[in-house]
Parts: sequence; C-alpha cells; structure tokens
Amino acid sequence: MNFKMLPKLELHCHLDGSVRPRTIIDIAKEEEISIPCYNIESVENMMIAPMECNSLVEYLQRFELPIMVMQSKKSLRRIAYELLEDAAKENVKYIEIRFGPLLHTKNGLTLEEVIQSVLDGIKDAENNFNIKGNLILSCLRNMPVDTVFQIIEAGKKFLNKGVVAIDLCANEEAGFCEKFIEPINLAKECGYRVTIHAGETGIGENVLHAVKKLGAERIGHGVFIKDCPEAYSIVKKEKVILEMCPTSNIQTKAVDSYKNHPLYDFYKNGIKVTVNTDNRTVSNTNLTNEYDNLLKEFNITYEDYKEFYYNSIEASFADLKTKIELRNMI
Repeated sequence: MNFKMLPKLELHCHLDGSVRPRTIIDIAKEEEISIPCYNIESVENMMIAPMECNSLVEYLQRFELPIMVMQSKKSLRRIAYELLEDAAKENVKYIEIRFGPLLHTKNGLTLEEVIQSVLDGIKDAENNFNIKGNLILSCLRNMPVDTVFQIIEAGKKFLNKGVVAIDLCANEEAGFCEKFIEPINLAKECGYRVTIHAGETGIGENVLHAVKKLGAERIGHGVFIKDCPEAYSIVKKEKVILEMCPTSNIQTKAVDSYKNHPLYDFYKNGIKVTVNTDNRTVSNTNLTNEYDNLLKEFNITYEDYKEFYYNSIEASFADLKTKIELRNMI
C-alpha cells in the first residue's frame, strides 16, 4: 500500500516540533539571534530526539532551539507555511496545527500578533498547495492558570477564522484537570472545541478526568487508558477520539516498541483512533512513515486505513463543507 499517494488528515501536530532545521539557521542569521551553532548537522542533532529518550521531559527539551527563533511575525508566518508545505508534499489534505502562543511573546509580540502570524502562514500555504489547515491554541500546564484565560481572550476574535480549539499540553502530572475546570468551561462557552493531552505518561486516570471534568472531545495520546479500565470504558462509550502518535510514544517511553503500541488493539476493540505525527522534526517522521510502521507491525488493510481516515474527518474541527470534501477524496 502506497500511503504517500493516499489522502491523509493530521489532527495532532505541534508547530514548534515541526520546524525545518535549515529554517532555524536561516532565521537565526537573518534576525541576528545567537544560537549554539549554525552547522546543519549539529542543529539537527539538537532538534531531533533519539528513539531512546529517558522520558517525556528529555523529549520536550528538543523544543528549546525552535522557540528561540520563533519570536517574530515573519518567522512564525514562515514556519507555519513550511509545515503545511511539507504536509502537502505527502498528500495530507487537512491538518490541525497546535502551538502555545505564550511561548512566542519574548520579544514583545502580543498574543494576538502571534496567533495572526501563524494564521497568515496557514492561509499563504492554502493558497499555494492543495491543503487546508486550522489552528489549536495550546496552554501549558506548567504555567499559571491565569495564562489560560489570557489565551482564551486573545484567541476569541479568531474563532471561525482559523482558530478552532483549545488544548492543554506540556509535562503531565496526576490530577492536573482539576485546576483548569473554570478556564476550559469558559473556552467552551466562547465557542472553542476541546482537545486535551492526557494519558501520555502512565496516568490513565487523567483521561477519565479530562473527559468528565473538562469535557474533552478528543484526547492527545491516551495510551495509558490501557491501564485504567474506567478511562478505557468512558473513551469507548462516549466515542472520544484518541489522537495517537506511535513514534513519539516510543521516544517518550510511553511504549517500548511499535509492536507493543496499543493503537491497533484499541481500534479492533471499537475505540476511535486517529494516526498522527505529534512532531515531525523532533520525532523525525511524517504521516506516511507512521502508516508504514502500522503496516509493518500490524499488517493493516486498506479498510483499516479508511477507518482511520474517516475517524479523523469525524473528529476534526473542520467545517461541514471541508468534511464533505475530505470524505469525497476516497
């Protein structure tokens, strides 16, 4: 099966984890940003996480260099454009990019300017390539709760103009959902859809809380519902979509190998799963590669692929017109 030729959707892709290494060097030179080195091989080594990371924390260190150069309108616009260009080259027809706006205000940009710049890059790419994109605003769990309210307020004017959802991400601690109930409820009232990183690092109960307390429609990763029957049950019963990222999960030690990844078992047992990259550069992958690995380990069929594709359309935060167009592609 030639997955590169098939139309694809991606629902879980971080902007700062998917920057071209060459672009890091270009921006650093152009904007006179001091980075540790300007050699392409060295920059790649700093950005690409090994398959044998010790933890999610080590994996997240690979974002430090990209964030250093993602501090201007021009750089944010360029990086968003290039991400959609790279995705379009492998026949991704629709992508939802997520990023944390607060990480890009170090040089004085307002949150609104940061969001607008990324949306401009998405629009530029939509005009040049056969792809559509939307934006998810990520809030970092290790920042004060007040910052979530700031992002919700800043993003409101962009709802239905490219911004579609709110997300909670960064390192995962047990019971994190409780302190975010108020801001996530406000986000829903404003019209944001909700996807939450949970169950990525051994805490399946966080998925249960994300669904029950935060009203998560989708879960980023969700690997560890396998160890929490109550979480597994609610995900299956409520048809909560899992945004699964196999290569990333191996790197962060959520699983030890592709063959032991629970994605296919979840799917066979009626759980709605989707296939994603998480971070194209940090995980040195693309969506074609993720599907190729599923073919190699689980011998997935074309019917399986179509089910993943349709799950992604159903779960996407795209408008109805876009969903119909995507359905008609296969």
